[in-house]
Amino acid sequence: MLNKQEVLAAFEFRHACKQFDSAKAISADDFQLILEAGRLSPSSFGFEPWRFVVIQNTALREKLKQTVWGAQNSLPTASHYLAILCRKDDMRFDSAYIDHFMREVQHLPEDSVERKRERYRIFQERDLKLLESPRALFDWACKQAYIALGNMMTTAALIGIDSCAIEGYDLATTEQILADAGVLDRDKFGLAVMAAFGYRINPQPPKTRQAAKDVIVWVE
Repeated sequence: MLNKQEVLAAFEFRHACKQFDSAKAISADDFQLILEAGRLSPSSFGFEPWRFVVIQNTALREKLKQTVWGAQNSLPTASHYLAILCRKDDMRFDSAYIDHFMREVQHLPEDSVERKRERYRIFQERDLKLLESPRALFDWACKQAYIALGNMMTTAALIGIDSCAIEGYDLATTEQILADAGVLDRDKFGLAVMAAFGYRINPQPPKTRQAAKDVIVWVE
């Protein structure tokens, strides 16, 4: 296990790297570790709404530059570029995906399947009111994608790899580019967030954050 200082050092190291050293590539083993951190991340009810699309095709990256204004420098220079997609209606309590997931992935016995589905239905319909609009359901799925993204970025920092989360894009046109490339089924998935990974080319200033007393509240 890592010691406390090693963990904190990784968070001090991590920053929003906007431009990478295009001559330095992340090894296959290191990037597989980053992807595993995402795959093993927690999700609500354990239903994993995400799909991770690694975009290494230079022509597709060039097309994405037309609409992803937040990655003008990172798209051409990042060693690895990632789009995190999230499921849409598949995340409903009564979808075939959820039924398959409980039975074939989580291997729940029949009585547990029905109990979990009913709890999930109440959670979606009453507790968080996620079924009032397709956007509410999708946005909830995207919140979970950010857990996976955070874990991937932290894992990258722990092994000395830089990263940058990217939300700066025109959503509709960016999704269309991904759909035209055959990596996004817009009926089932939407784009949650993107991220670039690689090695910094420029030194970074010291990290700035609010003081702990301004952001942490204890209730005892």
